[in-house]
Amino acid sequence: MLELLQQSLFSGLLVGSVYALVALGIALTFGAMKIINLAHGELVLLAAYMAYVIESRTGWNPYAAIPLAFAVTGIVSVVIYLLIERIREHRELNSLILTFAIGIILTNAILLVFASDVRSTGSPFLQDAISFGSVYAMKGEITAFIISLAVMAGLWWWLKNSWYGRAVRAVSSNRDASMLMGIDPRRVELAAFIVAGILASVAGVALYTMSVVQPALGPGLTIKAFIVTVLAGVGSIPGVFCAALLLGVTEAMTVTLASSALQELVGMVLFLLVLFFMPNGLFGARARRG
Repeated sequence: MLELLQQSLFSGLLVGSVYALVALGIALTFGAMKIINLAHGELVLLAAYMAYVIESRTGWNPYAAIPLAFAVTGIVSVVIYLLIERIREHRELNSLILTFAIGIILTNAILLVFASDVRSTGSPFLQDAISFGSVYAMKGEITAFIISLAVMAGLWWWLKNSWYGRAVRAVSSNRDASMLMGIDPRRVELAAFIVAGILASVAGVALYTMSVVQPALGPGLTIKAFIVTVLAGVGSIPGVFCAALLLGVTEAMTVTLASSALQELVGMVLFLLVLFFMPNGLFGARARRG
């Protein structure tokens, strides 16, 4: 039983790292524009299918699809931003309706092109198992975990040290004050959407290498990303990472100790508990004091 729990914990940590990549894209655009992109899960799914296209057509490693995935998700992200930018009244509510509709369009477009078949990587290297003592994982899962850590470290550096990163933080903190400092909020918001597209492209390819994908997966990814964002609170990359790991481990433990039918429910229970007892998130208040 102990080995089973250790394996469940380890698997949850690996899955949680990909949840973190997905959630960071939503957290970034929400921080910059105070809107929730409900089509973000479909962007991740679109990137996953780009990995499938590259692998099935060329036989290359799926991670070679990241440039193509970024090009596709980047273009779609820019289109989404331009459409949101045209909204003049009730921006928060209308943007939810708009991005929800875009998500439906993307899901059906993927369904038309790729049908409803379940896809997964056929790479022998990525499907090969590797052991760490008494726990096991596919090399694809370990690779996705390492890449997730590297991308999150890069995002943290970008937000802390680059001009656009600091501008995103300034606009997120106070849009009007950032304009007085010479920052163009529209350019910064567009940059945030493009970076979110990069995160979606990497997350989609990583998801394809460690799991299975199918057209209906997008909305579920968006919900998980939103749950992670609420758990973490706005403004903390380490907080998003820890909250994603918490969700991944909780889901894995639920499957091991209870039933796989409760896997999706446990995330919503965490979501409601945090909303009731810690509305600022597990790490939001700490980030503001710092």
